[in-house]
Amino acid sequence: MTRRPRRKAEDTRAEILAVAERLFGERGIAGCSIAHVAQALSMSPANIFKHFHSKVALIDAICQRKIDVMVGQIQTFDVKAPAPERLQIAAERLMMTHIASLDDTPYILEMIFVLSEHDSPCGALYKEMIDDLFHAIIQHGRAEGIYHCSESREVSRTVAAAFAAVLHPVFLARQDPDELIVQCRQLSALVNAALQNPLVK
Repeated sequence: MTRRPRRKAEDTRAEILAVAERLFGERGIAGCSIAHVAQALSMSPANIFKHFHSKVALIDAICQRKIDVMVGQIQTFDVKAPAPERLQIAAERLMMTHIASLDDTPYILEMIFVLSEHDSPCGALYKEMIDDLFHAIIQHGRAEGIYHCSESREVSRTVAAAFAAVLHPVFLARQDPDELIVQCRQLSALVNAALQNPLVK
């Protein structure tokens, strides 16, 4: 009997992720178990657990892939414009990226709820990504003399929290995109007014 060639661990891991993502999309997170993923792959659950120690770890890895795509998209957000305009454009583009992700991956909301109950590396990376985006814009505004704040890293976290109303998938679900754009622009105007106020120091 000819033995099947041994596969590389990263190949098996990638196949598990692809199948799990498909099954989560078809059945939802709650309706899909590690056993379902293993059955679809014709392997034992133990083999899945060699690569992902829990269902949460598997969900986190899928979310990580989504965030990696978003990071690549955000890296194209650099706009040659004054900081206030850059802030509005970046916030709108980020919001539209999130909306597109929801359309492409409807079960992402369920994933976020699952991960919110655990200390998720993926969640921490997502938060850091958003904070870094706004931090870079605020630093640019400070260098231009347009924004007035002494602790830009701390302020960037506050700005990210302010935009959560138009960035967090929970708030984006089933909302009208045109209304969201209006809300995003109004938020941008409020944040820009605050950052340009000399008293903000």
